[in-house]
Amino acid sequence: MILSDKTIKKMLATNELVIDPIDDLQIQPASVDMRLGNDFLKVDENSLPVMTLNEEVSYEEFKGSEIIIPPHSFLLATTKEYINLPDNLTAFVEGRSSIGRMGLFIQNAGWVDPGFKGQITLELYNANRLPIKLEAGRRICQLVFALMDAAAEYPYQGKYQGQKNTVGTKVFKDPENKNR
Repeated sequence: MILSDKTIKKMLATNELVIDPIDDLQIQPASVDMRLGNDFLKVDENSLPVMTLNEEVSYEEFKGSEIIIPPHSFLLATTKEYINLPDNLTAFVEGRSSIGRMGLFIQNAGWVDPGFKGQITLELYNANRLPIKLEAGRRICQLVFALMDAAAEYPYQGKYQGQKNTVGTKVFKDPENKNR
């Protein structure tokens, strides 16, 4: 069941769901808009000949109130908000239609597990032929919350738990890589 604005407000008021900071403008009929943070990562393309799933990836970090994404470029960003999901609630990350119409694809693998705590790292891709300028603090994406039929037996405790600012891939820490 997808949560309504009424239920989202109730859960926020009781701290069952935490989104910090938040203001009323962000709460939509069936979602909460998330704002762009001021921390960004770009793959350090000069440090590696190829990226693999087995080795750590190097990034260049940028902080600031705005950033320009060149055409056909990829960038990691973060939400301004820190969230804390209860063990019976999951969330889907969706781009805002108004921004998607500019050619900016926003993703985070699309899913936030129950029990997750932290800022959400977003994958941004400019599919347009023109650069896109983004400003920190602007609404960039939305979370759609779904109530689960029961609390998760094993809520999220993974390698991104508690993350703050933008966090690059940690796929090299996957269990498949332990015997390599």
